[in-house]
Amino acid sequence: MRVWRKMGESNKLDDEVNSEANARRIQMVENCFGSSGQPLYVPGRVLVGEGVLTKMCRKRPKARQFFLFNDILVYGNIVIGKKKYNKQHLIPLEEVQLQTLEDNGQYRNGWLIRTATKSFAVYAATQTEKQEWMAHINKCIEDLLRKSGKKPVETHAAVWVPDSEANICMHCKKTQFTMLIRRHHCRNCGAVVCGPCSSKKFVLAGQSTKPLRVCLDCYDSLSSMKREESKGISANNNKPVTSPESSGDDDSDDEEESKDTHDQPKFYGDEKPEK
Repeated sequence: MRVWRKMGESNKLDDEVNSEANARRIQMVENCFGSSGQPLYVPGRVLVGEGVLTKMCRKRPKARQFFLFNDILVYGNIVIGKKKYNKQHLIPLEEVQLQTLEDNGQYRNGWLIRTATKSFAVYAATQTEKQEWMAHINKCIEDLLRKSGKKPVETHAAVWVPDSEANICMHCKKTQFTMLIRRHHCRNCGAVVCGPCSSKKFVLAGQSTKPLRVCLDCYDSLSSMKREESKGISANNNKPVTSPESSGDDDSDDEEESKDTHDQPKFYGDEKPEK
């Protein structure tokens, strides 16, 4: 029997920390990822819930299996439904900010998951599931920040515009994308741009210590801000660089996965015995 965790009740997750049921659930998740995933069981970690969400990848929306823990959000590609996953991604909840999305045509029941290094949209099967997912994630973030005393992260990575929404470069408005003329993404604003319009790179604090591909508009803006900040500082310190080469901006999520139906998500921590 599936029972949703009641968000208004306190200490439910604390009761789950040392439970055998929680340990078994986490072990099962580890087994499903196999050697391709990182160990997930650490003292104090609780598996809050799991389910399938549709993630907006750069090429098209794809089903991904998500696992919500009290301190991290994990997702991966579905290889065999409920049995095997790969391409494991771990997101610390301290970095996460959620933003609801309005329904738009076929894209319904969605919200943004924003972090300092990567931001993306996900969609639930129903409005009820969306509300439940967002409530559980926000409650975990709230509890985590309260216990750690940390403040929410204020700067988040841009959400990439899907390839399908840009037939021409969003910067020059001229270059048409073809099999030979590929799309690139600005890491600062998320726009889809052509090679010449994204030939420069810039170090984006929070995303990487290495220079990342940005469009010409963002490069000019970031360079101007950098000059203002660097007055009186050596001009060679954290200097922006230029490179015509590809920055390797392919989304690692873009792999084929099994065609799996979306079961209702399951949240733990408040189960009641069946009668």
